Amino acid sequence: MNEETSEILIEIEEEQAGERLDLFLTDFFPERSRTWIRKRIEDGDVRLVSAQNKNCKPSTIVRDGDRVIFTVRPDAPIEAKPENIPLDILYEDNDLLVVNKPKGMVVHPAPGHPDHTLVNAVLYHTGSTLSGIGGMLRPGIVHRIDKDTTGSVIICKNDVAHQGIAGQLEKHTIDRVYHALLIGRLPEEEMRIEKPIARSRTDRKKMAVAAPGQEGKYAATTLHLIRYFPVDQISYVTCTLETGRTHQIRVHTASIGHPVLGDPVYGSDAGRKFKTQGQCLHAKTLCFEHPVTKERIETDAPLPEYFEHLLQILH
Repeated sequence: MNEETSEILIEIEEEQAGERLDLFLTDFFPERSRTWIRKRIEDGDVRLVSAQNKNCKPSTIVRDGDRVIFTVRPDAPIEAKPENIPLDILYEDNDLLVVNKPKGMVVHPAPGHPDHTLVNAVLYHTGSTLSGIGGMLRPGIVHRIDKDTTGSVIICKNDVAHQGIAGQLEKHTIDRVYHALLIGRLPEEEMRIEKPIARSRTDRKKMAVAAPGQEGKYAATTLHLIRYFPVDQISYVTCTLETGRTHQIRVHTASIGHPVLGDPVYGSDAGRKFKTQGQCLHAKTLCFEHPVTKERIETDAPLPEYFEHLLQILH
């Protein structure tokens, strides 16, 4: 073993017994994805010392008294490099641009997603002229949307624009309207959800409505029913953000029993029927003050093809 690697010894306790090895390690390393964990197991970086005498696989069930030896290797350095990836640009000038992000694209490079991100595409388009406040891996990025959420993202080309947009986000003066398909019928055609959001106490990778006694961040979302499809029991709604917490819409709608269709984290298996490949959530409209010219800018991202197709087949 070289100087750059180390080993972690983890002893399985009674309450952890019966879990799959990959799920146990995902809970142990909450900052890592299950895919990353499975790859480490398959690459031989995980050894299981037990009486089972079985090959170590992601699906191996750990038992009380087992010991897991995890070899930690440094991640390969990540660098945000320009990539010739097509962009759907909704607005652009010398200070910023608004991009309609497609489903499946990560916003910026990170472990597990070192390239093919929105940042890589924007760097190629702009010739590397982006604000540096977000750091080397997040140039120009002042806010994000999830990998499987589509729609509008503001990219800042300089620090003045970055500071201006960040200030508006902090003061909640940017109008952001999402379109979503929710499971079930809303109890009211228009409703406001005001519930603080915090890190889940049971799963550190998830957010949740703050539990009693838990400190959470104030969050408010307004839902408006556009159309209800009674046969499929799906509600087509707009979601207006008053705040912008992590996974806010997904957490809020799930908390009232109407999760976003296809949400793999906060939803149910209902999305399989429609083969949604992720949550049906689209950041459609942005309205904000230009940080330099002070004019009001409004952009509208057309619904993606998969969303339009679902609206056509729903009953």
